[in-house]
Amino acid sequence: MPETGERLQKVLARCGFGSRRVCEDLIEDERVTVNGRTAILGARVDVATDIVSVDGVEIGIQPDFVYYLLNKPVGVVTTASDTHGRPVVTDLVPSEPRIHPVGRLDMDTEGLLLLTNDGRLTHRITHPSFGVDKEYLAHVQGTPSRGALRKLREGVELEDGPTAPAVVAMPSPGLLRLVIHEGRNRQVRRMCEAVGHPVLRLVRTRIASLADATLGPGEYRELSVDEVRQLERDAGSGSPESDG
Repeated sequence: MPETGERLQKVLARCGFGSRRVCEDLIEDERVTVNGRTAILGARVDVATDIVSVDGVEIGIQPDFVYYLLNKPVGVVTTASDTHGRPVVTDLVPSEPRIHPVGRLDMDTEGLLLLTNDGRLTHRITHPSFGVDKEYLAHVQGTPSRGALRKLREGVELEDGPTAPAVVAMPSPGLLRLVIHEGRNRQVRRMCEAVGHPVLRLVRTRIASLADATLGPGEYRELSVDEVRQLERDAGSGSPESDG
């Protein structure tokens, strides 16, 4: 364990795991690791480089990490800058500290988008091998048949390969609720078009366990400590599959 840096229990307390006494108990119960090794009481950590996990789940420990949940409106580009001068999602949140969108919603898609400067969490949410769910409501042309719904549930053949099976329901005629964990370009739109029902309107309603129906278009809020911890659990519950 490093001999410089911040006391581990202080860092855990700042991340919302309870009082320092509670965090000391976590360490003594051997529920905390630093860089893969079981932590000991009195350990110090470098918040810029050390990897801290609680109950096997990595946590973001840098004090300047920020997490915003944005309801992206139509016509806004999911990027930090745009060479064509179009409005971008980072225009809708504070400019400092510098942050980035987690994943991508195309310009015509609206709904929930996470923005942060936490690189590890970004990777775990966006990489399909971690299996983090994203839920969408799609208003489509026509009313899909049982056969079309079955194709979506089994996986659809696209030009860049077959999709993973989706969880699909049809709450009302022409309205689909889809849950996927991949993040291909315009994936939901292409899936629906492939089964003969082009998307008329697409809204992302959930990222893992994170949802908020109270945010209006263009509105954002900061995540609570509990929400960040739950996202870390959602994105760290399983080991990633090999990319090979």
